[in-house]
Amino acid sequence: MAQKKVLISLTSFNGPFYADGKNTGVFVVEALHPFNTYIEKGYEVQFVSETGTYGWDEHSLEPEFLSGNDLKDFEDKNSAFNVALSKIKTPKDLLDDIKDYSIFFASAGHGCLFDYPTASGLHMLASSLYTQGGVVAAVCHGPVIFEGINDTKTGRYIIEGKSVTGFTDLGETILQVDGIMKEKSLESPETVLWKLGAKFLAPIGPWDDFSITDGRVVTGVNPASAVSTAIRSINALPDKA
Repeated sequence: MAQKKVLISLTSFNGPFYADGKNTGVFVVEALHPFNTYIEKGYEVQFVSETGTYGWDEHSLEPEFLSGNDLKDFEDKNSAFNVALSKIKTPKDLLDDIKDYSIFFASAGHGCLFDYPTASGLHMLASSLYTQGGVVAAVCHGPVIFEGINDTKTGRYIIEGKSVTGFTDLGETILQVDGIMKEKSLESPETVLWKLGAKFLAPIGPWDDFSITDGRVVTGVNPASAVSTAIRSINALPDKA
């Protein structure tokens, strides 16, 4: 297994979600911050989504979440981030090369609640990577992807019995999207992780930088935790490459 390549998954869902009619999709910094972290650590990053498409969560484009150097990276068509996004692939494109990757990182945004739980292609990539000794990480709403990630040697969920985190139900209530999720029959990360037999740990506050490592599974709770989750994923590699 090569130790200098990372897959960052993006949700393919991009459509109306919020009460104001705005779309959800990929939460920008939850993809941008891990990308920059891995690049700075010498890793090659490949973006992947279930359909090879993606769109942005409109609220993640607001100055509260996207400003300074992040905004410059986002707006510069020639930034390393945008160049990598232009080369996004589907799982089918990567199945034969998964042995070359050591980390699978599931970025987030409420959009992933719509497709991650049933994204069989992404599940296959992450399951294969984990079975070959790699690390699977997810941030914020990204942990709902664990619903389809199994250890192919045992057939069990890779988070079963592990301590994990993700965006909290309290956070959904504060954002006033809990009712919307219920109307759309979308399960929260907290619900999914408990359902799969994991132990869900929450930070003192839902906006704190909070991430957890348990074996080769790494999880973070919110956008502020994207960098620490990426760093933990590198540190969780068996040989710390």
